[in-house]
Amino acid sequence: MGKIRIAIIDDHDLFREGIKLVLNQIDEFEVVFDHANGLNFIEFLKNSIPDIVLMDINMPEIDGIETTKKAIDLFPELKIIALSMFSDTLHYSQMINAGVRGFVLKKTKKHELQQAIIEVYNGGVYFSQEIIQKLAFQSLNFSKKLTEDITNREFDILDLVCQGKTSQEISEKLFISPKTVEVHRTNILRKADVRNTAELIIWAVKNNYFSIK
Repeated sequence: MGKIRIAIIDDHDLFREGIKLVLNQIDEFEVVFDHANGLNFIEFLKNSIPDIVLMDINMPEIDGIETTKKAIDLFPELKIIALSMFSDTLHYSQMINAGVRGFVLKKTKKHELQQAIIEVYNGGVYFSQEIIQKLAFQSLNFSKKLTEDITNREFDILDLVCQGKTSQEISEKLFISPKTVEVHRTNILRKADVRNTAELIIWAVKNNYFSIK
């Protein structure tokens, strides 16, 4: 297998150069483009398609949300990971709807960034654990009119899963056995056609099952 070709879009030069240096030290990776401006990245895409894009959210002139939308419009299969700060919470759902495949905190360690890139490259999604927790404890706004497939009990469990509750905690709160909780969780994942909690959160946001406030 050839190297995973990576583009980095971030307007903080020192941060961008640091990530570039770290990634180029990993044998499987090659940074093929880096720039502070989303418009330059869109021009780059017309001639070359990277395997993975690391995208800052807050940038001048054109932010990460609009850059992602434009890039995905041109190449729907493009795999973009958002580079996030905790303060970016209000933009999470916008970035998900724009088409990103994951979120990595800017303070993340080398190993986690490497894991995120490989996971998304292989077709999965990736959320830093801190971001999953951040999402989980936001105000949830469920709408039970969106589908007839999800039962009322499954909505209850989906709500608690998005709050970061374990199966044991859910069982105690709903007065059902942990085994029953696991059956419901499996059914929810199947109905949503996702594989894990991170993908379930993305699915829930994209389908307006909860909003991030």
